[in-house]
Amino acid sequence: MRTPTIYFSFRPAQLPLAEIALLLTAVFWGTSYGITKEALLYTSVFAFLVIRFGMTSLILLPVYWHDARKGLTKDWRYAVPTGIILLGIFIAETYGIFHTSASKAAFLISLCVLITPIMESCVTRTRPKNKIILCALLSLFGVFLLTSNGITEASPTHTTGKNHGLLNLGDICILLAAFLRACMVVATNVLLKGKSLSALSTTCIQANVVTLGALLVFFLTDNPIEQLLPTSISFWLEASYLVLFCTIFALFAQNFGVKHTSASRVSLLTGSEPAFGALFAFLWLGESFSIIQLVGAGCILGATLLASKQR
Repeated sequence: MRTPTIYFSFRPAQLPLAEIALLLTAVFWGTSYGITKEALLYTSVFAFLVIRFGMTSLILLPVYWHDARKGLTKDWRYAVPTGIILLGIFIAETYGIFHTSASKAAFLISLCVLITPIMESCVTRTRPKNKIILCALLSLFGVFLLTSNGITEASPTHTTGKNHGLLNLGDICILLAAFLRACMVVATNVLLKGKSLSALSTTCIQANVVTLGALLVFFLTDNPIEQLLPTSISFWLEASYLVLFCTIFALFAQNFGVKHTSASRVSLLTGSEPAFGALFAFLWLGESFSIIQLVGAGCILGATLLASKQR
């Protein structure tokens, strides 16, 4: 007697796993600014980067070796340039978070939503689709509304309510990080699409590049070695959260998303990050927001939902 065989009809293309992963990335990244600001109370910027990405490298190393034994890491060299760009992103972003408010950093970083389609068009020599342009403009309008009013801060490192209408050193660093994020998305799309390297192995390589780069700068700038071993339990809890959710999962999701959708859609989906950052700032950091800023968050979320629909 033959056992009946049951066939399941399943088409992965109908399930937007890439889009879902990218939206979760936006949620986790939205929380990362406030948590990073608190973690920087216990150590320096470069020590923080060494710890965060060193932990990431150690966690992902078994995955990389597993892929290496199967011959799936032969394209590893294509991930190195993206790791160098990632190092620049986190140096600029971490310094920016240290010198400005967490919510303002989350809003300014979303300018990569506009930069990415323009950069992608330059690389591919094509005009962005009207839908992408509309979503980018709507998202930028939301950022304008979110940043148009003063934000009442409860930041441990900044004085309440100062200079919100002006660009300071931290804001400039965040704008640089936004530009580098756009470079990262386009470079990943160009260098890694169609390669055999898995998303987690790619993240491992990138984390190693960031760790080694930050460690080199750390020693060249004569920082005390004690900064690499903070004694606060709060710091290690915050660092663990950032490693597991805001680094490993987020970079995996971004690498996965770039391989399964366009660079512009990746940037637009992760562009909802400021809205989640605003919500986290309200719940965790005690920052307050006006009706206009809430409307701005709605515009960003609306652009994200529009971008996540089937093309």
